[in-house]
Amino acid sequence: MSNQQKPSILKNFAIGGTAGMAATCCVQPIDFVKVQLQIRGEGAKGTRVGPLSVAKETISKYGFKRLYTGLDSAILRQATYTTARMGIYKTLMDWGNQINQGVIPLWQKGAFSLTAGGLASLVGTPADLALIRMQSDHTLPEAQRRNYKGVMDALTRIIKEEGALNLWRGATPTVYRAMSINLGMLAPYDQAKEMLTKQFGDFNGIRPVCSFIAAFFACVFSLPFDNVKTKFQRMAKLDDGTYPYKNFADCFKKTTVNEGFMGLYVGFGTYVIRIAPHAIITLLVVDFLNSVFNKPSK
Repeated sequence: MSNQQKPSILKNFAIGGTAGMAATCCVQPIDFVKVQLQIRGEGAKGTRVGPLSVAKETISKYGFKRLYTGLDSAILRQATYTTARMGIYKTLMDWGNQINQGVIPLWQKGAFSLTAGGLASLVGTPADLALIRMQSDHTLPEAQRRNYKGVMDALTRIIKEEGALNLWRGATPTVYRAMSINLGMLAPYDQAKEMLTKQFGDFNGIRPVCSFIAAFFACVFSLPFDNVKTKFQRMAKLDDGTYPYKNFADCFKKTTVNEGFMGLYVGFGTYVIRIAPHAIITLLVVDFLNSVFNKPSK
């Protein structure tokens, strides 16, 4: 994110949300497959089905359109979560540039990333919950399927059937996941761009290179929390009326016990494929829109 004079807070949020929604429209099928891999890996050890097999099976059974299940929820999530996290982060970076004369230390970039991710995740959790449920509904026994008609139907029924506070079910892992992915994505992106620019100048391709670096760290930091979040948000009541997991910590513990530590990284390849293009598109669009709408004053 480029340093600009007289930054606009409103533009910061609008630019962040636009970039996130554009990226999501491109990677939604990959996100769908990632969720299916996490669901199928629940409680299982050893050899697991691959992403291409899941995609082919889904298309053959339900058609290509099924890969876009929950797109309206995903767009709503970006309109809330990404608008907030990118807007908060850019606004904090603008503030940091002003008080530090344009030189922001890495630890401060990390603090800004964590703050933006944590606050934004609370805004985006309801849409994220609806997305996970819509993507995983067909994997539940027929009697337990919710058959939501769309994101608004999902949100309305959750409030009516489970209570408004249940819109934030899984908020704890969602917050951790958002903070970890922001820490891996935003701070390393700006730090890498700053270091590479000093070393090689503003060369062609510097932004995609920095995006890949940021995507790698974002995946390593956040996938365990994303995995637990998916399981926690999709769970339905068992026959005895209880839930499979009591809380975030219990879900994390049972995952490592039943699946091994690497169970937390189920779908890593797909997750990287999903996060990398999403990060690249988001960050490139943010940089482009900032260059257009936040031009330095003459």
